[in-house]
Amino acid sequence: MIPVTIFAGRDVAILGLGLSGLAAARALEAGGANPLLWDDAAAAREEAVSQGFAVNDLASADWSRFAALLLAPGIPLTHPEPHWSVARARDARVEVIGDIELFFRERARIRAPGKVVAITGTNGKSTTTALTAHLLAAAGKRVAFGGNIGKAVLDLEPFAPDLTYVLELSSFQIALAPGLAADAAALLNITPDHVDRHGSLANYAGIKSAIFAGLGPDATAIIGVDDAPSRAIADNLKGPYAVKRIGVGHKVETGVFVGDGILHEMEGGRELARLDLSGIGSLRGAHNWQNAAVAYALARAQGLAPAAIADGLKSFAGLSHRMEQVARRGKVLFVNDSKATNADAAGKALTSFTDIYWISGGRPKEGGLGGLEPFYPRIVRAYLIGEAADDFARQLGNDVDHVHCGTLARAVEAAANDASRSAAKEPVVLLSPACASYDQFENFAKRGDAFRDLVMGLDGAEGVRPEQGQAA
Repeated sequence: MIPVTIFAGRDVAILGLGLSGLAAARALEAGGANPLLWDDAAAAREEAVSQGFAVNDLASADWSRFAALLLAPGIPLTHPEPHWSVARARDARVEVIGDIELFFRERARIRAPGKVVAITGTNGKSTTTALTAHLLAAAGKRVAFGGNIGKAVLDLEPFAPDLTYVLELSSFQIALAPGLAADAAALLNITPDHVDRHGSLANYAGIKSAIFAGLGPDATAIIGVDDAPSRAIADNLKGPYAVKRIGVGHKVETGVFVGDGILHEMEGGRELARLDLSGIGSLRGAHNWQNAAVAYALARAQGLAPAAIADGLKSFAGLSHRMEQVARRGKVLFVNDSKATNADAAGKALTSFTDIYWISGGRPKEGGLGGLEPFYPRIVRAYLIGEAADDFARQLGNDVDHVHCGTLARAVEAAANDASRSAAKEPVVLLSPACASYDQFENFAKRGDAFRDLVMGLDGAEGVRPEQGQAA
């Protein structure tokens, strides 16, 4: 835990009692502050009480006593309208911040040693955060990573000279952290997302770009330039820091670009290093090439040599439920992409393999399989499960051979049997549902865990070793 002393002796309102809210309460208490906790949900209040916290009805509180309102990132700050607590805070001239702001203010107050790497983007930020942390740790650096992934930021290890924090930040967290000041910061990409919470794509992009606002002269800004909003931000970066551009499929003069699985590090148009990503199973697909390129640039900004990064890339296992290579059974590869809860996400997996035995379905989202038609030639057969099965069967029509399986267990069994008879070099049984899980599973992680258990229960299935993408 990181004790937060900036509000010692003062009252701080905390609205939202998830992981980050409770972590902030502990950190503030350890630093001498008096946090007053509330959540609109009774279940969250009960959980806080079960962990030893008192809760206070902030609706009836005297807001003039509060030094700050600590708002959970999932609670509306501005759109579609400010949460009632935000309105109360503003009326009382109480600042509204988040736990990320507490982290950076405490770091600045004590002039904490060590480094901070911050990562955001619409897509890929979790994989990039985990990969960056892995690269640094594999090279012998002491690393703590969290934020929007894993541990809440204030639950991480205290500041230390030899410690590098690698933080995933959502747009909601950045909006609540005006003092954000990293040593290296990366923006992967921007696509329309959370517009209901930010009011417009322009507002959303502006918040994402604020990850660079506090960079100093020795810092590095790393930005993907494959989409127009990110490219516009890159064109306008005028800070005293170094700027490294990331491109997939097209060259950049300074930064990293990846073409056909080959990573090229460039400086002023001159190539400094080259790495082959194409054989790393956990980094298949152009979207993962962007993740790898950003992680490479961040690792270089922290002093790693290309050879050390290359070794780290080969040993990266990937994140659970995100194109996770679960096992091999003979030549058949089983991949858990349960996190793909919509067609766009499933398309990234489908473009990464050929000879696919595709398990899809669940609770459908608007548009169904729309947009996946270009990937149909890669699919040998589809195995349809859950509420979406009938609708998906109509959408696939005669373009893709398909079978109704109903349950994940029947789909895994059927797909495994069919794939075992394939003449392809590497047939792939792919769970990439393009659906939410809620018809049959509590969440996507439970669905992915079930897939993993079913696969590992098959005769002859062996777990995959990330270094070579082969059976352990």
